[in-house]
Amino acid sequence: MDKQLIQRTKEIYASLFEDSPSVESWGPGRVNLIGEHTDYNAGYVLPMAVNRGVYLCGQARADGKILLYSADYQDRVEFETGKLFKDPSHPWADYFKGVLAQYLDAGGKFHGCQAVLKGDLPQGAGLSSSAALEVASAVFLEKISGLIWTDLDLIKAAQTAENQFVGVNCGIMDPFASFLGRENNALMIDCRNLSFEWFPIHPEVNIVVCNSGVKRALSQSAYNQRRQECEEGVRLLSHALPQVNTLRDLSMADLERHRELLPENILKRCRHVVSENQRVLDMVRALEKNDLVSAGTLMARSHESLRDDYEVSCRELDLLVELARKNKSVYGARMTGAGFGGCTVNLIEENGVESFRQQAGADYKSKTGLNLASYVFNAAPGAKFYSGREI
Repeated sequence: MDKQLIQRTKEIYASLFEDSPSVESWGPGRVNLIGEHTDYNAGYVLPMAVNRGVYLCGQARADGKILLYSADYQDRVEFETGKLFKDPSHPWADYFKGVLAQYLDAGGKFHGCQAVLKGDLPQGAGLSSSAALEVASAVFLEKISGLIWTDLDLIKAAQTAENQFVGVNCGIMDPFASFLGRENNALMIDCRNLSFEWFPIHPEVNIVVCNSGVKRALSQSAYNQRRQECEEGVRLLSHALPQVNTLRDLSMADLERHRELLPENILKRCRHVVSENQRVLDMVRALEKNDLVSAGTLMARSHESLRDDYEVSCRELDLLVELARKNKSVYGARMTGAGFGGCTVNLIEENGVESFRQQAGADYKSKTGLNLASYVFNAAPGAKFYSGREI
């Protein structure tokens, strides 16, 4: 968490409310190393929290009013606890409202607040700024009002806020990683039983995220359509395979054996999810052995599957992956996040990071006319660590 971000947000708060904040919270973004579009199919994922996110500071009120100010959008909104409605003129506030609705449903006592929020994650880049805000909001509400969620209840509340209030059928990976990320570790999550395990990232590996500059509005994208296509695949296959309740229950052999039951596009979606689950398991084994070549190959196969079978890549993301593969310092590259724009994630040897960023930036500019923003991320602590809880 950037100290300058904290200081600037507190200064803005003081100028708006002529007071100092008494409560603060932080929600980091995340980058997913591998395991894309598997979380809502009860599969495996391997994300890590990053050292950028969303910071909130504020204090309680007693009049039932909520006054929020987004320093990034320079926008202020006011509403009441009993009137939580989506507002298309202030969409950024819907994430806080959605979490507040979950907090009140859980029995939390809340009498209002005033707060300023500011982030340092690029918007619409696939680094889960939405989950960062939701998790930061959940921790903020805990601190300001006293109801303490269990870890899993907090994570589920953040997910439900986005599903039911915002309207995006996201899986549980993003809030899970934002809340339970650990410094210098990736987090493997089994999204069926919600068990998880941390795996150290070797110090000679650098994580570089390249932002294509192509933004997508997730709730308006094909994300929900892909989820529906996966559910349709399960429905069609369950006639022959009654034990299959989610794509996690499906083996590649069974999929191939019963492929005639599926339309071509549904077959492709299912094939991506089934193969991606196996790649996550193989990636963990590669990282444990510090086999970075195998890890990079798995990332390449993941991107190809997302591009060809799941069809969520785009020309710019494909170009970034192609440029990375030409660089001898890069072990592996793939799109990360929901797709349709956003970012790539790259595993790079330590001494090659700056040369990669410079060369990729120049080549991307020459081929697209777009400026390439790239970020060197550390695997960072999640919001649980920042909130002072014990693990």
